[in-house]
Amino acid sequence: MALNALIVDDEEYSRKSLYFLLQEHCPEVVVEGIAKSVAEAREQIREQSLNLIFLDIAMPKESGFDLLPDLEGKNIMVIFTTAYDQYALKALKASAIDYLLKPIDIDELKLAVKKAGERVELKSKNVVDAGDTLHDYAVNNSLQANGENKITLTHTNGFDVIDTADIVYIEADSNYSVFHLQNNEKIIISKPLKEFEEMLDRQNFVRIHKSVIVNFRYVKGYSHKNGLQVLLDDKTSLPVSRRRSNEFQEKAKAYFKS
Repeated sequence: MALNALIVDDEEYSRKSLYFLLQEHCPEVVVEGIAKSVAEAREQIREQSLNLIFLDIAMPKESGFDLLPDLEGKNIMVIFTTAYDQYALKALKASAIDYLLKPIDIDELKLAVKKAGERVELKSKNVVDAGDTLHDYAVNNSLQANGENKITLTHTNGFDVIDTADIVYIEADSNYSVFHLQNNEKIIISKPLKEFEEMLDRQNFVRIHKSVIVNFRYVKGYSHKNGLQVLLDDKTSLPVSRRRSNEFQEKAKAYFKS
């Protein structure tokens, strides 16, 4: 399914570079327009039928974030493209499909485009029943599909359906929950950690800290050498609170025994 895209960037080199990368490596993307500013982007959004925007952040007069209110209520996904990594968390909280650092890596670009395509395909298959609103669907955040555990993560641009087995861990960030997935993707949801603790399988997931839920599938070890810590396959270390350490150890024994 074609992705009708708009490129928004104030730098000519970046605009052309991204255009040619898309032409060569992402044939499913049809570049419908190119804008040099947020103001130009607004005009093209009104004139074009779009479902994807490659959006630079640091631009004169208005930043890429200033365009986001204009996208509310529209089925337009955003992939941020920027030379500055300090915007990553804000971009993720804005429910962007992805966040690409310049110079753009071809493999990362292809992965971001693939995620956008999968989201369009999901919507085209009417995962939400015709009579349901997205909000109604979001009330039931977990489901069974083809015998596998799935969870639906809703955000301002729609929703993602993911395998719970792909969740490495979830951490709290203020009133948000940050999902860390096995492909290094992050999804930020504006719900507290407690809601997900209640819906996830308690045999496979355990809350080890007030700010962390971990999937036993990715646990490699446990250490109290430098404070209580859970060690993951990817060498990530996560803190374990003292009041939750006994529960974690008991559940770990049961999980790894089975």
